[in-house]
Amino acid sequence: MARTAFIGMGVMGYPMAGHLKNKGGHDVTVWNRSSAKAEKWAGEHGGSHAATPREAASGAQFVFMCVGNDDDVRSVVYGDDGVLAGMESGATLIDNTTASAELARELADACGKKGVKFIDAPVSGGQAGAENGQLTVMCGGKQDDFDAARPVIESYAKMVGLMGDVGSGQITKMMNQICIAGLVQGLSEAIAFGQNAGMDIEKVVGVISKGAAGSWQMENRYKTMNAGQYEHGFAIEWMRKDLGMCLAEARRNGSQLPVTALVDQFYAEVEAMGGKRWDTSALLARLKKPD
Repeated sequence: MARTAFIGMGVMGYPMAGHLKNKGGHDVTVWNRSSAKAEKWAGEHGGSHAATPREAASGAQFVFMCVGNDDDVRSVVYGDDGVLAGMESGATLIDNTTASAELARELADACGKKGVKFIDAPVSGGQAGAENGQLTVMCGGKQDDFDAARPVIESYAKMVGLMGDVGSGQITKMMNQICIAGLVQGLSEAIAFGQNAGMDIEKVVGVISKGAAGSWQMENRYKTMNAGQYEHGFAIEWMRKDLGMCLAEARRNGSQLPVTALVDQFYAEVEAMGGKRWDTSALLARLKKPD
């Protein structure tokens, strides 16, 4: 059993912290900007909640974070009430937030000055993966630090891998999002094309999903897409945040992401339709023929 802290009780962090406590058997103290949510978690899972990130991190061997973006991460790490102020030398800070690789390197440097270990560890699998303890965790950091943290991370994961040095986890997550953007756009075009041709989408997907066109997106999203249902899953505003980081990193390393940039524009169009909180599969909505 390890003494841990979890910062951020959102749709991902809340169940992830629960698995650390119940599946992993670890001692967990949580913090959330809204204290009511942290109190609810503590009451539900039998853990503790703290008044500040610093208090939550105090004495913890492993401190996990899963918040919104780079600025949110900085707001809970730095300052008199930040986690670094409460962490002791030899402890490990693990950032599950999907953030920039640049921030990961910044945090590693800040942690190193205090003798704290750092791992960037963004996740894939969405809310369902978090709730079921079936997330894929992509890590960046030192091998020894990863080896020590892995058994704890596995409490909420089905796959945990070290991708390379600090920042590699975030780069891997960017590659994941680049792939998803292209896949969902292709699936949207195919479904719209089939609908316009009068095809039975259920029957078609039942066949093509077993061949070279098959994907997780096809298997898990085609039914709701075909029904025009998007009030679930990974929100478009979150995806646009992620794609924005992909495009920024591409400018830094000289990569060309023409399809990613185009799909990001399509997502902007869906946002303008009122779909900011719709699932990423709502790319189909912009292709629908007007009634």
